[in-house]
Amino acid sequence: EVQLVESGGGPVQPGGSLRLSCVASGFTFGSTVMSWVRQAPGKGLEWVSTIWPGNRNTYNARSVEGRFIASVDNAKNTMYLQINSLKSEDTAVYYCAKGGRDSTWPVRGQGTQVTVSS
Repeated sequence: EVQLVESGGGPVQPGGSLRLSCVASGFTFGSTVMSWVRQAPGKGLEWVSTIWPGNRNTYNARSVEGRFIASVDNAKNTMYLQINSLKSEDTAVYYCAKGGRDSTWPVRGQGTQVTVSS
């Protein structure tokens, strides 16, 4: 059974940082393209970042480039999203998902809430 479990979200002030984690199981993580996506209140899913666990290459949305850093620990079947310089518009539920930028991400975790507010 495929499982993706996110953690690390919470309330944070503007300009703050968080590190999100996603533990994967039930599939060959090291050979699967993975993404972080988010859903702001009242909006659809938005692609944030894609990482290739095999070579650890990453590709970010322009809106988060320079602020968000995706990484992976293949030994732990875990991917991370370091989110810095947070803005109010980053408030969303963040999901890890199978698939790349052009996917609809049908396989994703339960999400972790990030709320940016002063």
